[in-house]
Amino acid sequence: MEWIRQKLDKFKEPFAKGEKLEKYSPAINALDTFLFTPNHTTQKGAHVRDAVDLKRVMITVVLALVPVLLFSMWNTGYQYLSQVQAEVGFWEAFGEGALKILPMIVVSYAVGLGIEFAFAIFRGHEVNEGYLVTGLLIPMIMPVGLPLWMLAVSVVFAVIIGKEAFGGTGMNILNPALTARAFAFFAYPTYMSGNSVWVMNAAKVDGVSGETILGSLAAGQDVQYSAMDMFLGIIPGSVSETSAALIILGALFLIFTKVGSWRIMVSAVIGAAVMGLIFNALPSLGIAGNALTNFPWYQHLLIGGLMFGIVYMATDPVSAAQTYRGKWIYGFLIGFFSVMIRVFNPAYPEGVMLAILLMNVFAPTIDHYVIQGNIKRRLKRKKAGINQQVETVV
Repeated sequence: MEWIRQKLDKFKEPFAKGEKLEKYSPAINALDTFLFTPNHTTQKGAHVRDAVDLKRVMITVVLALVPVLLFSMWNTGYQYLSQVQAEVGFWEAFGEGALKILPMIVVSYAVGLGIEFAFAIFRGHEVNEGYLVTGLLIPMIMPVGLPLWMLAVSVVFAVIIGKEAFGGTGMNILNPALTARAFAFFAYPTYMSGNSVWVMNAAKVDGVSGETILGSLAAGQDVQYSAMDMFLGIIPGSVSETSAALIILGALFLIFTKVGSWRIMVSAVIGAAVMGLIFNALPSLGIAGNALTNFPWYQHLLIGGLMFGIVYMATDPVSAAQTYRGKWIYGFLIGFFSVMIRVFNPAYPEGVMLAILLMNVFAPTIDHYVIQGNIKRRLKRKKAGINQQVETVV
C-alpha cells in the first residue's frame, strides 16, 4: 500500500492548490479517499472522533446487498432458462443472469459517478461516497428487461433532480434510487409493468412468461408458487427484490452494525401486517373481496419489493424520520400504505415505492410534531415542578 500511496501522491502534484489543474482536484481526491483514510485532521477545538465515517457506512450497506445481488444473478438466469430448457445448471443460470445484470450496474455507476464528479468540479467541493449505495440500488430495483439507455436516463434524473438540486449528498428529501424508479415508471410505463419485463427475453421468446405474483393477483388469477418459493425468492420480479430470506439476512447485518434502523424495519412490517389482516377480515364482515384482499397477510410480506424497500430504502438516514418515535410512525405508515396501494390500485399492484416516497416527504413533518410534543410535555413537567416548589415554600 505504501507504493500505491507514493504513486498517488506523485500523480496528485499537478492538481495541488495553486497548480494549473487545481480545478479538477475533487475528482482526484475522490480516488484518494476511496483507497485511503482522509489525511486531514482538526487543529483546534473539541471534536467527536469516531472510526465510523460516510465511506464506512456506505460500504457496510453495499456488503449487506451483496448476498441479495449474487442470488439475483442466479434467479434472473434461472427464471428464463427454466422456461426454455429441461435442465438448468447452477453456474449456467448464474452466468446467464450475471451477463444481464452486470452491464446494468456498470451503466448506473458510470453515469451516476460521472455526474457526481462533474458537480464536484463545478462547485469546487469533494466527491462524497453517497452514490456507492445508490449506484447499486438503482439497477437492483429495476426490471431486468429495462433497456440500458432508459436506465441511464433514470440515473441522470435521480442524481440531478433527486439529489444535486437539493445540494448533494445528505441534503436530498427523497430517496435517490426510488426517484430513479419513479421516473422510469412514469416515463417508460410499458417497460416498467406488464408480463414481459420481469423475466429476461420474455418479450422476444415465445412461450416465456414474466408475470409476477402481484400481477397474477391483480388479474384475479391463482398463484402458482408456494410460500417457500416466495420466501426463498425463486419467483419473477425486479432484479433483486425477490429473496425475503436474504433480505432479512441483510437486515440483521445492518441492525448489528447499527447502520439500519430496526425501529423503521419492525414498524413497517407491523404496518403491512395490520393492513393485510384488515383486508383478510373483509369476508368475515360480509364484504366481498378479490384475489389481493384474500391473499394471506403474511405472504404479502414475502412478495414484491416490500421487504427490499423496507430494509434498504425506508431506512435511508437522510430521507427517513430522525426521532425515535418518528421512526415508529414513519415505518408503520410505509408498511400500511404499501399494502393499501397494492390492493386499491390493480393497475399498479406494487405500492412500496410510492409509500416510501410519500413518507419521505412527510418525514420532516412527523419529526416536527414529535419534537413539539416533547417540548410541550417538558414544559408541562417544568410548570408542575414549579407549582410544587411554590406549594412547598408556602
